[in-house]
Amino acid sequence: MIYLAQTDTTAGFLSKNLKKLNTLKNRNQDQPCLITTAKFSELKKLVRVPKYFKNLVRKSKKTTFIYPNLQAIRIVKDHPHEDFLKKWDWLFSTSANKHGKEFDEIWAKNVADKIIDQKLFEGDASKILKLSKKRKRKIR
Repeated sequence: MIYLAQTDTTAGFLSKNLKKLNTLKNRNQDQPCLITTAKFSELKKLVRVPKYFKNLVRKSKKTTFIYPNLQAIRIVKDHPHEDFLKKWDWLFSTSANKHGKEFDEIWAKNVADKIIDQKLFEGDASKILKLSKKRKRKIR
């Protein structure tokens, strides 16, 4: 099942099935995708946050972190999209466009299995920071 929703950053597709998302976007099947969740308890199950950055991760908004195990995860909080994510432990998330193309709302609504939000827009992408034990590197 592929959901179309207005995420905290931009219009996006969400699903538990990574291969289905990559096929939909015409991407390489083994291309990784970020994980979104609204629960810090799920973050603890997926990765180990380096002690040095726990406070940064807890307080950040609209930021995706790449952890030492190379998982890219964003916690959504203080946004209406959080209510949808709370129904799930976590979901893969990607922008609602074809790979390398601009956002096309008509195409996105046609290919999604379920449309969560009717008002969709292409906003700014999240910041991406890669964390190691005591260093962070800005990716985007």
